[in-house]
Amino acid sequence: MRRGRGAAGMSGAWTVLDRTEMLTAAPYVTVARERVRIASGAVIEDFYQVELATFALCVPQLPSGEIVTLWEYKHGARRFGLGFPAGFVEAGEAADAAGARELTEETGFRAGALDALGSYVDNGNQRGSLGHYFLARDCVRVADPIVDEREVAEIRLMRPDAVDRALAEGQFAVIHHVAAWALARPRLI
Repeated sequence: MRRGRGAAGMSGAWTVLDRTEMLTAAPYVTVARERVRIASGAVIEDFYQVELATFALCVPQLPSGEIVTLWEYKHGARRFGLGFPAGFVEAGEAADAAGARELTEETGFRAGALDALGSYVDNGNQRGSLGHYFLARDCVRVADPIVDEREVAEIRLMRPDAVDRALAEGQFAVIHHVAAWALARPRLI
């Protein structure tokens, strides 16, 4: 069932009439109340936005085809799970530079090439965070990972089919990492 106009003739962007920040804990989170006019002309007086820090995430692949993964604790999920190098994009930093930096900091690997897989918000209405996704090709070990006392992680080299199995078995704990795998998987060597 199709409602309204199709994508080609789509109109209906909302207009922000007023915005009040209710909580700011830079750079991690901002909660704001917006007054918005929707496509029908109606006004919503209290449409809340939760804006989290922008991040970069990369799926690293070695020339052998193995994938560099991290088995790590994530406090939001309250458990360990499989994932990939990721972290905040610093102020003034390009997303691809952040992805490359996080790859080296967390794993000690450097990418021979970094292919952009897209940028997406994780919540269609309240926004959440903006994630920039990359496939890191031809990765080589150049250093030891930087140890961060706030992170508990083990590097695991896995074949793509083993990552597929881990996904099917529920071993991923964070949807961003699942999305990264879905974006990268069709482009692997």
